[in-house]
Amino acid sequence: MCAIVGIYDSENAAKSAYYALFAMQHRGQESSGISSADGKKINLVKKRGLVTDIFDENAFSILKGSCAIGHNRYSTAGNESIFDAQPVFAKYKLGEISVAHNGNLVNKNEVRSELIDKGAIFQTGMDTENIVHLIAKSQKDKLVDRIKDMLTKIEGAYCLVIQSRSKMFVIRDRFGIRPLSLGRLPDGGWVVASETCSFDLLGATFIRDVRPGEMLTFRKSSPEPISEQVFEPDFHPCAFEFIYFSRPDSIIDGTNVYESRLVMGKRLALEQPADVDLVLPVPDSGVAAARGFAEGMGVPFEMAIVRNHYVGRTFIEPTQAIRDLKVKLKLSTISSLIKGKRIAIIDDSLVRGTTSKQIVKMLKDAGASEVHMRIAAPEIKFPCRYGIDTPTQAELISAKYTPKEIADKIGADSLGFLSLEGLVESLGKDRKYSLVSFDGNYFAGGSASSPGCNDLDL
Repeated sequence: MCAIVGIYDSENAAKSAYYALFAMQHRGQESSGISSADGKKINLVKKRGLVTDIFDENAFSILKGSCAIGHNRYSTAGNESIFDAQPVFAKYKLGEISVAHNGNLVNKNEVRSELIDKGAIFQTGMDTENIVHLIAKSQKDKLVDRIKDMLTKIEGAYCLVIQSRSKMFVIRDRFGIRPLSLGRLPDGGWVVASETCSFDLLGATFIRDVRPGEMLTFRKSSPEPISEQVFEPDFHPCAFEFIYFSRPDSIIDGTNVYESRLVMGKRLALEQPADVDLVLPVPDSGVAAARGFAEGMGVPFEMAIVRNHYVGRTFIEPTQAIRDLKVKLKLSTISSLIKGKRIAIIDDSLVRGTTSKQIVKMLKDAGASEVHMRIAAPEIKFPCRYGIDTPTQAELISAKYTPKEIADKIGADSLGFLSLEGLVESLGKDRKYSLVSFDGNYFAGGSASSPGCNDLDL
């Protein structure tokens, strides 16, 4: 779920990368980093914490050059150490490189073991370090060929921005699981970022999405990025980008995230109606779906749960104890809107059930006569290998209990989920989505390196 950005041929490259990372802070809050290149060397600043806490004028005095790449970290591999922050910088035979990666390599352990057997020494727990070692150990004469060599040895979900002292390389895996878009900055420079919401802040013009399996090469001698289709596309974008990850104002692979969530909410009202007086969202990612549900039900919509935006997202916190505390810190109710009402509370997804239980209790403590929970996504029953923080099935409440049993556990009067078919139809039948969290079908298509998708001909 990390955020990556690449800026090329721009006078204020590092500051542009900073603003892009700020716009994509929701994709990771553990650490952030920017590396810049001025044609002679690469400079790097990275620390644990939020973007605004890390970068100041002193940092920008270090980050000189017209090329910069950046990263916000949300850990699915590795630890919380500063050593696991990105970009990952290294010196090697051809000079210096810096790598930022969004995704998850499913063969990371096998690759790492082979590299260690050949003498590689690792300083982090990240799969991203595998990429650096594979490039450094390649016997090819040019960096672009070393990168292609590396790509033949990794499997899984990845969007990569790789920086040398004078060039920038951008790669999206052949499945296009994670989003990546190309834009043009007002000063004529180029920007590549995980989400288009960053373009809005930069005043950049959206050009197109980076195609699955495509590599873009940016260099001074070429006025346009050089495109090469490294792998045959097998497009399976992650449905969770539309359900939860992405900001509602982003456009992911041609689809507006807010509008997708609105449609999911309307479909949820059709599939899982509730006899209620009021529809409330769990802020913020449940808002669009709740509006759709309210419209579909013909019931008033209210923002009767207030979020404290100075508290981080609970989903990405690494320990359950911190999640429990942060739910209480993050959300509060407007009791006058809730008292005596039958409430439908809409959330984007249900993973562990901790937040839902506390929200139901909060609403009943505020005087709600009934609380009916509706989830604008199917039941999450399977862990995902491609970059979602659901590493074990034991953590997933829907893997162990029926909706009725979960409703009893969280104290809700009823619980309903959007069907898998409803999700697919809401997103559109023009493509196959990666749906592993819902159907557990990791190997559809018969390839061990294929992403999960369902068997529907979408």
